[in-house]
Amino acid sequence: MRKMSILLSVVMIISILSACADKTAQPETLVIYTSMKDSLITELTADFTKNTNIAVETRIDGAGSLMSQIESERDAGQILADVIWTSELPDFYYMKDQNLLLQYRPVGADDLLNPLEDTDDFFLPARLGTMGIAYNTDIIKTPPQSWQSLLETDFAGRFAFANPETSGTALMGVFLLNQAFGQDYFRGLRANGAYIGQGSTWVVDAVASGEIAAGLAVDYITFDKAKSGAPIAMFYPQEMLVIPSPAAIFKDSLNTAAAQKFVDYLITPEAQRLINNSGTLPVLSGIPASGEYNIPPVTDAMARAINLNQSDLIAQKDDVVSAFMEIMR
Repeated sequence: MRKMSILLSVVMIISILSACADKTAQPETLVIYTSMKDSLITELTADFTKNTNIAVETRIDGAGSLMSQIESERDAGQILADVIWTSELPDFYYMKDQNLLLQYRPVGADDLLNPLEDTDDFFLPARLGTMGIAYNTDIIKTPPQSWQSLLETDFAGRFAFANPETSGTALMGVFLLNQAFGQDYFRGLRANGAYIGQGSTWVVDAVASGEIAAGLAVDYITFDKAKSGAPIAMFYPQEMLVIPSPAAIFKDSLNTAAAQKFVDYLITPEAQRLINNSGTLPVLSGIPASGEYNIPPVTDAMARAINLNQSDLIAQKDDVVSAFMEIMR
């Protein structure tokens, strides 16, 4: 009987050890909510997984939709994402104030070109997106020369914005243009027939198809479309729209260690080269500009950037968007 008891104990121990071994052998799964384009996030997560053996699941959507999802999950008791990476900067200050984010300073943070203030290491930019005037080269024979060009007859009734209520980049673009030129500029655009369309991808698709002649467009979406052979080009006025795209880790992440590794990875030279090569700006100055695009080098872009007054952004975002929507009706 005693031998049988010992044998059963040994079998149980072996079974437990085997189960633990099987569990530890399973790759971790990191959940990322992001508004970055599918091709970029796919390339980055594939490289990350290859180097860490951490599996990644992504939800790709507009910043507004992602925040609605996060609020719903929060109300249900658990935010399911580990990491969030979008371009709607006010959301990150809101999440910080709501105590939703983990304070973490990744390896390499001291080397970043970081225009953000008062983040207290709760989030950091992983790229510096740009917006410019995308135009259809079959329709517009003389490229625009400034933001004021959009008030001319060539663009009458044929210029559109993405909806800033759902698109983080559109919101930031509208805010920066308001900061530089005021609401009278939007009134002039509306008087010239400018209107609000759908999302950022819609703007680029509509320009490429000729539905509109031009639109306020995101850099890498425009360059992807141009590389496919569409008749579309990007013009950057002297006053540039440079939009930080922050990444953050949720405080209640179920996979904190993996999330920290991913944020570390995002600001490595390897990841920043992939970001740069996709047609947007890196946050490391040592990454040479890609010759494929007419986007200015990151240091030039930052020197030309419309000043992002972050305290005004946080305080005035809703008022600026509401006024813009009212003007564009």
